[in-house]
Amino acid sequence: MEQRHLGRTGLRVSRIGLGTLTWGRDTDEHDAADLLKTFWEAGGTLVDTADVYGDGEAEYLLGRLIEGLVPRRDLVISTKAGSVPDPDIRVDCSRGHLLSALDDSLARLGTDYVDIWQIHSYDPCTPLEETLQALDLAVSSGRARYAGVSNFCGWQLAKAGTWQLAAPGTRTRLAATQLEYSLLQRGIEREVLPAALDLGIGLLPSSPLGRGVLTGKYRNSTPADSRGASEHLAAFVAPYLDDTASRIVDAVTTAADGLAVTPLQVALAWVRDRPGVAAPIVGARNSQQLTAALSVEALSLPDEICRALDDVSVPVHRYPDHDWSTL
Repeated sequence: MEQRHLGRTGLRVSRIGLGTLTWGRDTDEHDAADLLKTFWEAGGTLVDTADVYGDGEAEYLLGRLIEGLVPRRDLVISTKAGSVPDPDIRVDCSRGHLLSALDDSLARLGTDYVDIWQIHSYDPCTPLEETLQALDLAVSSGRARYAGVSNFCGWQLAKAGTWQLAAPGTRTRLAATQLEYSLLQRGIEREVLPAALDLGIGLLPSSPLGRGVLTGKYRNSTPADSRGASEHLAAFVAPYLDDTASRIVDAVTTAADGLAVTPLQVALAWVRDRPGVAAPIVGARNSQQLTAALSVEALSLPDEICRALDDVSVPVHRYPDHDWSTL
């Protein structure tokens, strides 16, 4: 699998990443082992997790598999901290909580360091400089090699990235930002993506297949074994089952038919090769699904197909993104 630099850093990651959102909950150890082995054998290196996935079980499971299945040195492990299972708080990005959470993540993963450590969400109740100092301490102590943020909007990412660049050698530049990005969700193109490109921050798109909808499996019904039928994830899929999404899925299916490939391959190739993207994060239920996603490695979409998909899925961005005189 092709390797790409993560933003303006020396870190190289596989251009498809493996997600672990369902590990320890809907994905058991046997299936997780099959997924990790399939990914590793295909040349994949980037594995993405978080301390709240499966209430910590995803990290614990990944740690067990690293120990006995795949060499630690062959993987680029990314985890996150800051989300908390408290409905009244939900986010705690205080320095104390973050650093404690990192120690807990390392214990569950059974490793001395993570390659990428990300703030899971912006915390409006904690000064941003305090949150970012936790990243600096994690990197300077060797517990994290690179740092990033997740789910930051445009101004939040620009502020954080600029703050880190203001003191080179003292603060750790942001290497990555992780947000949802697909043909069904192009909102980051308004401000987040331009900020990331300007600051040299690599984008790690989550849900690159539109929460599974872009595979076309929901066109006629909801499969009983799909996430759309899952007790935990049905509400996660539901927003992308509307008429607008249906038109985009139809276009992806038409493109796939013309290229003699699958809708999954078309949708994943589109987001993988967007400007600023380092590696889309793919979640799969089993090794067969993952193999289907990894088969996109050999596919590059023709320019005319990309333009057609851009047109059918284009988000509405007017003032102030466009020159006021053209409105």
